[in-house]
Amino acid sequence: NLRRDDGDDGAASDVSSECSGEPGSPYGSPYPRWPVCKLAARMPPPAPLLQRLGTEPRRGGARDRKAGCTELQLMKERFSKLLLGEDMSGGGKGVSTAAAISNAITNLYATVFGSCHRLEPLPVEKKSMWRREMDCLLSVCDYIVEFFPSKDILPDGTTREVMATRPRSDIYVNLPALEKLDDMLLVRSELMRAQEILDGFQKTEFWYLNDKAHKDSCDDSAPCRPASHRGEERWWLPVPCVTKSGLTEPARRDLRQKHDCASQIHKAAMAINNGILAEIKIPESYTQTLPKCGRASVGDALYRGMSFPGKFSPEYLLDCLEISSEHEALEAADRVEAAMHVWRRKAGHGHARSPWGAVKDLMESDKNVMLASRAEDALLCLKHRFPGLSQTTLDASKIQHNKDVGQAVLESYSRVLESLAYTIVTCIDDVLFADESARKI
Repeated sequence: NLRRDDGDDGAASDVSSECSGEPGSPYGSPYPRWPVCKLAARMPPPAPLLQRLGTEPRRGGARDRKAGCTELQLMKERFSKLLLGEDMSGGGKGVSTAAAISNAITNLYATVFGSCHRLEPLPVEKKSMWRREMDCLLSVCDYIVEFFPSKDILPDGTTREVMATRPRSDIYVNLPALEKLDDMLLVRSELMRAQEILDGFQKTEFWYLNDKAHKDSCDDSAPCRPASHRGEERWWLPVPCVTKSGLTEPARRDLRQKHDCASQIHKAAMAINNGILAEIKIPESYTQTLPKCGRASVGDALYRGMSFPGKFSPEYLLDCLEISSEHEALEAADRVEAAMHVWRRKAGHGHARSPWGAVKDLMESDKNVMLASRAEDALLCLKHRFPGLSQTTLDASKIQHNKDVGQAVLESYSRVLESLAYTIVTCIDDVLFADESARKI
């Protein structure tokens, strides 16, 4: 449920204190991020978005009031575009609100981090844009709530049962975790001095040169740039340069620490994203395209490996396929995922209303259950082997047809943080490779 905020700011403290059982704010902010109000009081909820953006009425003169009104107007235009599904004509031809918010977060990431191919602090204006725009987009989660029974104490001392609101469980758990990962990637914090990532690259012992610029300016006396381990795959990206003696030991140790931290952030964001995608309902348009037989989807070679009696090793199965590129890996992931759902549908044909876990426990001896479980293991192993793999056909279909605004926010937010963390990891790998190559010369 999306709750509308039409109230003023002065009722924030009164409203938030009238309900018992409020879970509290997981963000540590001075205002009540999750507005909880007593139904009988009929008082409007607070306006955390307006407080965050600083658009409440000001007393600093005409210029400040004009700036606040301009910012509020921009915010209204942004939300009107999202609610109209990116169709400003109002003809009803736009996408759903969930898809519009997901596209907005994805486009914002491309605008801010699309050219982030170097280990350097993010420009102040881009960081400010990311914080401001994301704060606006995430604010819809403040009003995605669920009802729960609570007790209210009247002035005469009697109690009565009322229905209060609290944040939806998936948002209450995942959104604070994603915001913490976001801070670890971008912000230099006194509490996370050892974990700063992008802001930690203020003064470095490496630099970047494009291939053409390096060839034009390099001579015998200039520091030498080793060849990149990327080869010709991404020739347009800048290649890191180090001195002929390589990096110093403190700089090398600091890079490895940041690499480990970024890797952990990538794994955490990927785990949240996979969990959210698993909760999104499979679109009917995808199930209609599934083949009738799982074997036809994966092919004879993969099917023989999955149906072989005895212990199953997904690593050995993928080694036999000899997948050498991400394009081949994505194609294999699509085929395995389609076959997995075919086998799950056959196994759960007699238990249509039961979740997959219950079907798996009830029918462990069924061959379809075994094949579906092995396909799931192979798909998970394939994604771990290629961490930068693009979305599968099923994932893209879920994102496109999803109608849940809360799931759309969590999925897109975790996806862009996963992409940013992976980009940082690959950039650090490039610098470490250049350092190792320089020390071998």
